[in-house]
Parts: sequence; C-alpha cells; structure tokens
Amino acid sequence: MTQLAAEEIVQIVDRDNTPTDAVPRKIMRQQGLIHRASYILVFNGANELFIQKRTMIKDIFPGFWDIAAGGVVLAGETYDESARRELFEELGVKDIPIEFLFHHYFDDGTNKVWGGVYRCRHEGPFILQKEEIESGMFIPVEDIFNNTLQGPVTPDGIEILEKLI
Repeated sequence: MTQLAAEEIVQIVDRDNTPTDAVPRKIMRQQGLIHRASYILVFNGANELFIQKRTMIKDIFPGFWDIAAGGVVLAGETYDESARRELFEELGVKDIPIEFLFHHYFDDGTNKVWGGVYRCRHEGPFILQKEEIESGMFIPVEDIFNNTLQGPVTPDGIEILEKLI
C-alpha cells in the first residue's frame, strides 16, 4: 500500500450500512472496520468482462485477479462519485454511463465491506493505474468459474458475480 493510499480518509459504516465514522485507510485495515467500496464491472460488446491482475503492493488480495475496477468510498463521497473516480483512476475511463446494480455485503473475517456494484460498457483501450493493476484482459464470465485463470480471484468478486448471474 502506498503512503498516499494509507492516508485516504475512508467512510466507516455499521452492519446496516449507516455511516458511523471516517478514519484513515490504514486504521480501517488494522481494526477490520466495516467500510464502503465501489465495484464497476466493465463489459465489452461481446459481453466479456474486463478483469485486472492486482499488483503485489495492494493492501488486500495482492496478486489476485479482480473482476471489477473500484475501491474504497472516501469520507463525504457517494457510491456513484466513488465509482466514477475509481473507473477513471484505475482504467482511465470517464464520461460514460454507469448503471447501479445492487449493494453487496462481504465479510471474510478481516475484510468487511458494503459494496455498491455497477456495470458499464467500454471496449478499451485502458490506461491501467500502475500502482494498482499489473495487467488486464477481457474474458467470458464463465471462464472465471471454470478455473481457467492462472492465480486466485478476489473472494468478494466471486460473490458479486454469483449474485449477478
């Protein structure tokens, strides 16, 4: 995790997704606090999903495949604002329609997050954020479930895809 990312002020919520506090990202991770995040599924015209290989410096699930662009919702930020900001920061995509799909709660014991899940269509090319994304590619969604990827997929992403299909 970069120093700048560790200092981001993150929106903390309770189990009902009601805001309760705002703390630095580093504190949120250390204390395992429930926070908000945006997830943006990027599909192309062939209905393939753009997945990203996370860098090894990510603070959670380093080196995993991720099914969505996205990240923590900052204090004072809406899910929509976070989704648009993250889509631009991670993939260089802006000024396109995004569609809200659903909220999703994920808890693996250490990572507790209320996610706002979105989708959009974009064919690329993408400008990958080098600190966060090692590489990316479009693949059919079923390939994620058929174990055709080299390496693990983020567990929150798997839950979201299962809910989507």
